[in-house]
Amino acid sequence: MIFLLLAGLLGALGVGIGAFGAHILKSSVTPEMLSIYETGVLYHLVHSVVLLVIAFALEGNLLNSEKPLLQISFWSIFTGIIIFSGSLYLLVIINQRWLGAITPIGGVAFIVGWLILAFVGYKH
Repeated sequence: MIFLLLAGLLGALGVGIGAFGAHILKSSVTPEMLSIYETGVLYHLVHSVVLLVIAFALEGNLLNSEKPLLQISFWSIFTGIIIFSGSLYLLVIINQRWLGAITPIGGVAFIVGWLILAFVGYKH
C-alpha cells in the first residue's frame, strides 16, 4: 500500500503547490520565474499520475515477475519529482539560481524510471 499512498500524497501535494503558485507567487515573482515554477508543477503532476499507474500494477499484483523492476521505476520517478520539481520550486521561492544546477539530476531519474517501464513492456 505504500506505493498507492505515496502516489496519492504526491498528487495532492502537486495540486496544492500549483495553487500556491497560481494564487500567491503569481504576484510576487517575475513571469520568467513563474514559468519555471509552472514547469515544476507540470512535471510533478504528470509523474504523480505515472506513479499511480505503477502503484496499481504493483499493488494489484500485475506483472508479478516484474515487481522488482517496477519498484525501481517507481522510486526513480519518485526521486525525479523530489529533485526536479523540488529544485525548481526552491529556485523560485528562495530565489537561488544555483538550484537549477541540480534539476537535471531529477530529469535523469525521470528518464531512468521511464526506460525501466519500457524495458518491462518490452519483456512482455
